[in-house]
Amino acid sequence: MAAPRLMPPVRGETAQTRALRAEVRAFLAEQRAAGAYTPAVDAWLCGWDERFTAALAARGWIGMTVPKEYGGRGRSHLERFVVTEELLAAGAPVAAHWIADRQIVPALLKYGTEEQKRRFLPRIAAGECFFGIGMSEPDSGSDLASVRTRAVQVDGGWKLTGTKVWTSGAHHAHAFIVLARTAPVDPANRHAGLSQFIVHFDAPGVQVRPIVSMNGRHHFNEVILDDAFVPDDMVFGRIGNGWQQVTSELSFERSGPERLLSTFVLLADLAGRTADGVLPRDAGLGRLVARVAALHHMSGAVAGALERQEPAEVPAAVVKVLGTTTEGDIAEYADQYSGDDGGLPAATRELITAAVDQRPGFTLRGGTNEILRGVIARGLGLR
Repeated sequence: MAAPRLMPPVRGETAQTRALRAEVRAFLAEQRAAGAYTPAVDAWLCGWDERFTAALAARGWIGMTVPKEYGGRGRSHLERFVVTEELLAAGAPVAAHWIADRQIVPALLKYGTEEQKRRFLPRIAAGECFFGIGMSEPDSGSDLASVRTRAVQVDGGWKLTGTKVWTSGAHHAHAFIVLARTAPVDPANRHAGLSQFIVHFDAPGVQVRPIVSMNGRHHFNEVILDDAFVPDDMVFGRIGNGWQQVTSELSFERSGPERLLSTFVLLADLAGRTADGVLPRDAGLGRLVARVAALHHMSGAVAGALERQEPAEVPAAVVKVLGTTTEGDIAEYADQYSGDDGGLPAATRELITAAVDQRPGFTLRGGTNEILRGVIARGLGLR
């Protein structure tokens, strides 16, 4: 099969970032040749491989935007974008460090205490500390203002009681940041009275229960908090400022290229099969490639906005809505070949099966498309 072309440079890239792309591609080729990993759909969520994470950390490709004083590399958001995009395009197993690097790092830099920064950032950058997210609950998915987990102040800290769901990697990770209610609900301002806490998964009163998908895979979890004690030094940000903090964190979660590249490895495989004449030429494939190319530049523009410290909530929401829809459309397009036992190798059929299995989650995780359209409308002053 002809080797598929990966991501071209985006606007604003320099000779340095183009060289970085080439370096990452060479590393990935070496890893594949050595049998270190097999390209997979949705590998940023499902591909937990701590050895691969350690190899990336050794090259300085985790915690790239963390200042050197906290154990990072002090590099730009655009450089980080280049690395993460190449990893995603190659279907590399990056789930172990993904949430910590994507979301926890910028949150710690913005809201963490000095002690928290020095405790967690160097270990995250070293590929030794893994995090989850404690936002969603059984009856509070995208409507985070309705969370029921409560935090009650006690001597020396807080006790948390409640349930979090869809916590990716909780059975492997070390800690997660929990959104909890620290004051009664105010009907006039449902977003008030929320706070965040850093909770360790091995702490007393914390129980992790697996959520196994219909295909038998396990990467989601339910986390039960039963009077789990959190010391005062693990309060994250300011008490009562949880909603503002969560909104900021979600812009990082929604802005990444993983919101459009979860099925890219499958698209590239199909394009290669078409170039080799195994599959017929199809305008539908061309349209999908064009959509990904446009989103590639849009996502790069969001990285540029983050580099300039500009608000990115609305652009990130736009990219996520368009990107996750495209990911699902790639899976649907590929599904027409799922029964092609004669022409396609087993590896391609496995990619198709995985994409179809994972498709329902694309437009749900990180905020449903319905919620995000509201974010976009408000941001544009339409409501």
